[in-house]
Amino acid sequence: MAGPFVVVTGASTGIGRATAVHLAARGFRVFASVRKSKDAEELPGATPLTLDVTDADSVRDASETVSRALGDAALAGLVNNAGIAVSGPLEFVEISDIRRQFEVNLFGQIAVTQAFLPLLRRGGGGRIVNMSSISGRIAAPFLGPYSMSKFGLEAFSDALRRELEPFGIQVSVVEPGAIRTPIWEKGVDSSRERIARMPERARELYGRRLEQLTNLAQEMAESGAAAEEVANAVHHALVARRPKTRYLVGADAKLTAKLAWLLPDRALDRLTRRRFRP
Repeated sequence: MAGPFVVVTGASTGIGRATAVHLAARGFRVFASVRKSKDAEELPGATPLTLDVTDADSVRDASETVSRALGDAALAGLVNNAGIAVSGPLEFVEISDIRRQFEVNLFGQIAVTQAFLPLLRRGGGGRIVNMSSISGRIAAPFLGPYSMSKFGLEAFSDALRRELEPFGIQVSVVEPGAIRTPIWEKGVDSSRERIARMPERARELYGRRLEQLTNLAQEMAESGAAAEEVANAVHHALVARRPKTRYLVGADAKLTAKLAWLLPDRALDRLTRRRFRP
């Protein structure tokens, strides 16, 4: 119980799991949130924490569980990593799917942050690390719902950072590009299911470009950066004397961010058209 305490949400697979294991190996006492108990078996060194970020009762119960474990100690860090990816043409994506995207990627993060802030403030400081994406800076076609949620998370992080600065609580955002995690495979599968439910007109208008998106996602699943690179960024945000407000992870994320800064919108649109030709 000697190390600093940190909560990592969405730790079942991918970035969340890599982060939980990475931090545990470096002396943190990690509470790794999972939705299913079987997922806890793959988290060496971490304490599993059952948590559904979209369920208010689950969020409250998780914060109470951590509070009891802490005793009089403070929570050193909160890593808001839980997330899903909804894709498809905005003209046809069901509103319920878009709402689900925001419930998990934005509203869930806000709810978890509100629940755990008293434990962070207990020690007169603490760190919050929000897992965004390069898609939180620039929106790609057919990833609109995902980008919208991440743009919202960026705004939440900026406002929160400025509100909490007087209390000594630091807020950082991590913005990965393509990372080798199961989210791409899950995204491809869910995208295909969603497209199958769409009217025939959607496939007539967007079918070829959606297939290009599927191929691109599969490429990213194979060629993306390792999840451990994101874990390194999270670790820095938790321990650095002056953590960055934003961490870009991956060569593609850094290149995209630079292009977004240098080029006007129409030029970026032309670059995008070359990748998604009708």
